[in-house]
Amino acid sequence: MEKRELIKRYLFFLAGLFFASLGVSCITKADLGTSPISSIPYVLSLGFTPTIGQFTIVLSILLILGQMLILKRDFKKYQLLQIPVSVLFGYFIDITMIFLRWVHPEVYYMKLLFLLCGCVILGFGVFMEVLADVVMLPGEAFVNAVSTVYHREFGSTKVAFDASMTVIAGGISAVMFHGIQGVREGTIAAAVVVGMIARFFLRKLGFMENMLRTVKKEADKKEKITVG
Repeated sequence: MEKRELIKRYLFFLAGLFFASLGVSCITKADLGTSPISSIPYVLSLGFTPTIGQFTIVLSILLILGQMLILKRDFKKYQLLQIPVSVLFGYFIDITMIFLRWVHPEVYYMKLLFLLCGCVILGFGVFMEVLADVVMLPGEAFVNAVSTVYHREFGSTKVAFDASMTVIAGGISAVMFHGIQGVREGTIAAAVVVGMIARFFLRKLGFMENMLRTVKKEADKKEKITVG
């Protein structure tokens, strides 16, 4: 891959990372729970001083360590790029939470509206990250490691992973607050809807990958010369 194309892909990925963090923040501010991967950091942030973004970084590092244990020698050096990506993602979440500090929907339909907007934005961010094809976020990378080593289908493993994150978050909430906080119907909705939205964008906007390729123009030129 040429350097110019690599730079474009990483910039596209970073934009996707920001959209994903904005989506997480919108879902969280809807006050109907948050996305499964953010449920543990969010619940912990309700009871302790560190922010949801800071707890997201900690969880991401733990997931990277989990990949190392599972993959062992198959864990490649380039996968360490997940560390700076995790730090950026955590800070992006905190920044977007500050941007949205004025959002406090009271009426249920307004909460649903913010939840839907958050799912669409998060789905669009995931679409951009997938299209960039440079590095995976620790959550998806952990699921990929488990499915690869234990020969499980990625989709079903992802569902089990999301369910585990949600159950653990619920357990932490029950211990800390003697009730369930941070895990609600929005958590389930995000788990179901975000992937569908990301796939929709991939079907409709997948052609955007051509913008990221520097070799395509040369290929087109050769094709025109051949046809002529």
